[in-house]
Amino acid sequence: MSAAPALSASPQGPPPSLADRAYVGIRDRLVMLDIRPGEPLNDDVLAQELGTGRTPVREALKRLEGDRLVVAYPRRGTFATAVDITDLAHISEIRAELEPLAASRAARNATQACREHLSGLARDTTGLQARVTDRRELLRRDVQVHREVYRAAGNPHLEDILVRQDNLATRIWCLFLDRIPAVAGHVEEHVALLEAIVEGEAERAARLALEHVVGFERAVRAVL
Repeated sequence: MSAAPALSASPQGPPPSLADRAYVGIRDRLVMLDIRPGEPLNDDVLAQELGTGRTPVREALKRLEGDRLVVAYPRRGTFATAVDITDLAHISEIRAELEPLAASRAARNATQACREHLSGLARDTTGLQARVTDRRELLRRDVQVHREVYRAAGNPHLEDILVRQDNLATRIWCLFLDRIPAVAGHVEEHVALLEAIVEGEAERAARLALEHVVGFERAVRAVL
């Protein structure tokens, strides 16, 4: 299991604890399927790779079980959960309701500093088709934008729910990534969404967020 760039949004607040670092590091590997579905997770190996010790890793694994990313069996150990395509409809149902809410809240409530940050992210996302060919890197960009929007919404409870659902959705994306066409185009849809948020256009931001979620489900189902 090799380390990968973190998927987390821009850091804010106090420095993360060792348990938080372990949680984020393991979570992002699970989300991107760097840890494959069904693969066992070894405390000692993860602690060595993450440089956090075994106790923070164990704390992280307990949190990840609540996120439905790992499952623990008595006397057998902890394993990455399977990716179940039948979950797609349930995940999309939640995201279709809450992603537009987060986008509209971000458009109304984001601070000026946050809007400037999102504007820079929009510029960085423009023209990805010509600059980035690695599909996994494109997917990482997609996750980054989603998490920045959730944070900009200013509701930590809403952010928590959406991060968890986006994690599960991203695992499904990864499963079919090589078969889904126009991944870069899908990610570049975020440019218009970010611009709507920066400009304070709440209704437009909500509409674009919904279109993005619906497009995700449609793209996956097209290759099933």
